[in-house]
Amino acid sequence: MKGSKGRLIVVSGPSGVGKGTLVEAAMRELPYLVLSVSVTTRPPRPGDVEGESYHFVTDEEFDELIRSQSLCEWAQVYGHRYGTLTERVTETLAAGQDLILEIDYQGFDQIAGHFEDVLSIFIAPPSLEELRRRLERRGTETIESIERRLQAAQVEMEAMQRYTVVIVNDDQKKATEELVSVLKKKSS
Repeated sequence: MKGSKGRLIVVSGPSGVGKGTLVEAAMRELPYLVLSVSVTTRPPRPGDVEGESYHFVTDEEFDELIRSQSLCEWAQVYGHRYGTLTERVTETLAAGQDLILEIDYQGFDQIAGHFEDVLSIFIAPPSLEELRRRLERRGTETIESIERRLQAAQVEMEAMQRYTVVIVNDDQKKATEELVSVLKKKSS
């Protein structure tokens, strides 16, 4: 574990690249890490758990979070809004815990403007064709949704040079080992 102040870690990458899977695996190996639970206006998917997957709110509730400046970052993604509660970030870091934010590049840009010493990690697919296969295998997306996500992925890939570390998720075991290694090195 660390000294008195925790470290803020941002993990980004296109939809379907495996960010959640890699972060989950890294957290099993490094149990001192804390994962931030985002607020979202998107409806729950099967298996989503309130307070664990996301904090699900209405558009009006999200508007109030923006008005009250309760979010340190937020973005509209695929027609829904996602954000991070400032209070959660500051409390976790003040408690000396390392906090992972699994957010997109728009959120990262906002976080980088508000916090110092952010460790930013971009998870990239081996190719857009492989990303398409992964999105299709999920079975949760329409053809139109897959196309929209692939177009967004191209924009997101252009943002990856702004990140401290880029990990290509071409092999889940190897990518997890690389993520754990980066997190260990950067948090000691």
